[in-house]
Amino acid sequence: MSKRPRTLETFFAQPSKRARAVPDDAASNMERNTTASAVSNHPSYPFAVPHLPPELQELLNFAPSAEGQIINDRPDLDLLYYQPYVPKEASRDLSEFLRRELFFYRVGYKIKRGSIETDIDTPRFTTVFGIDETARFDADGRPVDATTGKATSNTYKCKPRPMPQCLDALRQLTENSTGCTFNFALVNYYASGNDSISYHSDDERFLGTEPAIASFTLGAKRDFLMKHKPTPANDASETKPMKLPLASGDMVLMRGLTQSRWLHSIPKRKGGEADKGRINITFRRAMVKGGTENYYHYNVGNGEVYKWDDSKREMVQWRNPLSN
Repeated sequence: MSKRPRTLETFFAQPSKRARAVPDDAASNMERNTTASAVSNHPSYPFAVPHLPPELQELLNFAPSAEGQIINDRPDLDLLYYQPYVPKEASRDLSEFLRRELFFYRVGYKIKRGSIETDIDTPRFTTVFGIDETARFDADGRPVDATTGKATSNTYKCKPRPMPQCLDALRQLTENSTGCTFNFALVNYYASGNDSISYHSDDERFLGTEPAIASFTLGAKRDFLMKHKPTPANDASETKPMKLPLASGDMVLMRGLTQSRWLHSIPKRKGGEADKGRINITFRRAMVKGGTENYYHYNVGNGEVYKWDDSKREMVQWRNPLSN
């Protein structure tokens, strides 16, 4: 059995000072990266990512905060819905921490249907961490074959990177409470109600059959819509669309036939709660290297790095202070 990626202690620096829990402005954001008690780093990271503050880590140890509700009253649907999973005392701080400390991308890509090529701009900020089951990270953070331990970096077109501690801690909690195994963390930031994702299913072959996907909401409440894929076999009343109003700290575990038979989306919403910004974390398990290539292509791409600017209250392009 192949090993799962782990946040490696050799990636972590140990500066002597500890940052304040919440910075006052953009300058404080930069200060946090050098004064946090511990950070996660990797050659593919544009900058280091601080570990969770001890007080926040302690609160997460009480997760899940509520028992998961099984939703399987419709054909082919199998959900475990936590309201919430992350304790209420921690969800706001965790949301602000991840928005402030992670790096994001606004990915653009092309799709081709027949002879027609279309430019697509992802309507949300994205980032991704992890590597598929065929590989793992060695002590120096290099991708190596999961079985032989030999270097595999030249077989990937992308640059896989391990999860920072702030995400890996949540992954481990999720695995322990669900019995599922994950090797990828995809993070979406919906900056406003204009950011969305259209109806789709995560049924790619590289996820294997009947994949389990854990989806967390932090920050603004957003509607999560689901509808059954068109089929003449089921009665329309049994497969009518459903809506889950996902609040901060909630988690939905989608499993069984859900991905192969159902579609889900986060629709646009004008103003109000949606404009406060929502972070979505999904933990997944990619089985082959095609999954690694796919996730980095569509969630990192070749675009600019973005980082939260607390003084402007928005994502801005990050400029490396060491470059000219």
